Formats: sequence, structure tokens, C-alpha cells
Amino acid sequence: MAAMRILIFGDTHIPERAKEIPEEFKKYLEGSDIVVITGDLTSERILRFAERLAEKVIAVRGNMDHLPLPHSAKFRVEGYLIGVVHGHQVYPRGNREQLEDIAVEMDVDVLISGHTHLPDIYFGKKILLNPGSMTGVWGGGAFSTKPSFIILEVEGEKIGGTLYRLDKEVVGEKFLVKEINRLADKKVADDD
Repeated sequence: MAAMRILIFGDTHIPERAKEIPEEFKKYLEGSDIVVITGDLTSERILRFAERLAEKVIAVRGNMDHLPLPHSAKFRVEGYLIGVVHGHQVYPRGNREQLEDIAVEMDVDVLISGHTHLPDIYFGKKILLNPGSMTGVWGGGAFSTKPSFIILEVEGEKIGGTLYRLDKEVVGEKFLVKEINRLADKKVADDD
């Protein structure tokens, strides 16, 4: 069985702060089984784009979104329960302790969030993934960042992936989770 491939991105802010997803990223986006969007799409156009990339799209509402999206989502991949929030519920932005608390409250192994516009991969009590801003636009910290996204791969008990950043050219940084604190007897509907 091949690994389940999950494309994770967010904070595109198209068309308000950026016109397009960087052309250099597009060849990396094909072939995903699931697309996860961490919010602040700010246009339905990005949702339609994601729907062309994978049959299953999970998107949550960011603080700048007016689309009728949920504030959080949960889904299962292999034996892992994965949660998604935008992250604007956390202050200061990206606070790992508060994000881990949200992961515990949601009863998930992995929590995917955005809002900071800065990529972050953290293995603590829970796996915390933040893909950063796919367009690299400025955020609440009034700075622009390097465009970035994550491809997560799950195969059986193995979970890892690649953080991609655009810095003149696309650079990938691989990560692998060696051990995860598992929650016992979790149940979630397949379509959550």
C-alpha cells in the first residue's frame, strides 16, 4: 500500500494580499490524496483550486475568511487522528503550549494550524504542524515571509513529510516522526 499523501497549506490571502500561488510550487501540488487548508483562503477561488488537486478537501475558517467553513475539523488517516484549526484562537500567535492544549481538547494525535504565516514543525506531547503562508504574504506581525507548504505522508505507523519553502528556488526539508504519544480508543467518523 502506498503512503497517503496530504497537501497542507494556508494563509494565501488571495486576492487581497497576493495574486497567485507561486508558479514554482505548482509541480509539487499534484498527486495528493487529501488537501488540508488552514484558513485565510479569503476567496472561494482557492477552495476550487484545492478541489482540483484532490478528491477530499478539508478547509477551516480563518479570521479573515467569510466563507461558510467550519472553525475546526477532524479526520483519520491510517491510525492517526488529525485535527485542523486556523490558530487565531491562540495568543501569542503560534504558542505551542496552547496549541498542544487544543490538540488534547480535540483528542487528536496531530494538530495542523496556520495564522502565524511562519512554518513550524514541532514534536512534543502532540505533533504540531504549521505550513506557513503559501504565498508568503505579510501577517499580523506586519512582515512578509518566504512562501511555504507541507506535504505530509502517512503509511501504517510511519508519519513524516517535507516542508517546502520558496527562497529563489524551491527547497524541501524532510521530517520524520519517530514516536507519538497515542491516545487510547479514539473514534471519529470517516467523513468528519
